[in-house]
Amino acid sequence: MTQRDPPNHPRSPTAEAAPQSKRVQLGPLEGELLEWLWTRGSAATVREARAAFPEHAYTTLMTTLDRLHRKNVLERCRHGRAFAYAPRFSRAQWIGARASREFDDLLAAGGGRAMILSCFVNAVGRQDSRMLDELATLVQAERRRLRDDRETE
Repeated sequence: MTQRDPPNHPRSPTAEAAPQSKRVQLGPLEGELLEWLWTRGSAATVREARAAFPEHAYTTLMTTLDRLHRKNVLERCRHGRAFAYAPRFSRAQWIGARASREFDDLLAAGGGRAMILSCFVNAVGRQDSRMLDELATLVQAERRRLRDDRETE
């Protein structure tokens, strides 16, 4: 692979590496390809995607991977005469950015902040009650960070 970093080069979670703030909608095949690339752990060509998704035409996969590249979801670099594609973001970065945007939207709507937080806490508790302890720890850490930020201003 040529150009700067190969697509499977690990990146630190910097502002540059964080998913863009605009909402990106993924179609079903786009989501499946992105999941496959995350699981695979390395860049893939259309030919390799075709082997993993034999029910789809080569041209369908080529168009879908190119569309994900144009949406800034995948990196693309030359691999011989073909292109190799890899996710720009880790699964954790992608999910974190999506969750953050959703919470920002819900809280910005106003009027029901207590209900939103209550629903979130209930959902966390239903998943795993130990996560409530993790949530409490995260809340305390964020309070300390905000306090420290105010003191340094």
